[in-house]
Amino acid sequence: MVAKEMLEMAWGLLNSNQPFLWVIRPGSIAGSEWIESLPEEVSKMVSERGYIVKWVPQIEVLGHHAVVGFWSHCGWNSTLESIVEGVPMICRPFQGEQKLNAMYLESVWRIGIQLEGEVERKGVERAVKRLIVDEESEGMRERALDLKEKVKASLRSGGSSYNALDELIKFLNRE
Repeated sequence: MVAKEMLEMAWGLLNSNQPFLWVIRPGSIAGSEWIESLPEEVSKMVSERGYIVKWVPQIEVLGHHAVVGFWSHCGWNSTLESIVEGVPMICRPFQGEQKLNAMYLESVWRIGIQLEGEVERKGVERAVKRLIVDEESEGMRERALDLKEKVKASLRSGGSSYNALDELIKFLNRE
């Protein structure tokens, strides 16, 4: 991403007045090693409300009871990890299947909010509030938890995913 986009994201997160954990991988900001392009005032404000880190164990973080939303590019792995933990998403897809996943998260499963077009602080603030504090957030959380339970059921003995894997193993063992 470009530094301007990162700055707009930072201001939007700050203006939402919600606590956050923001993972920014080194080298993901054009022309910058990490977050040194953030103005000092923003860095100071971020440290009062949230944390910016280089890496986290994503599955463990998503499974923590304090996590109520996940901002993602909506790659299939991240999408599945979020669904398995019952966490609604802010969707910012870039390419390939990410766009289809984001569309499903928002329009079909209704557990996501897409951020499209240019990233601006008002849009980020609005998306965070919709995901976490607005009236529609409760419905998204309920649907995400319902989907989580359906996934868990499919993995249990007799569930669809369990049975499909069992059939694959039987097929491979015939040879």
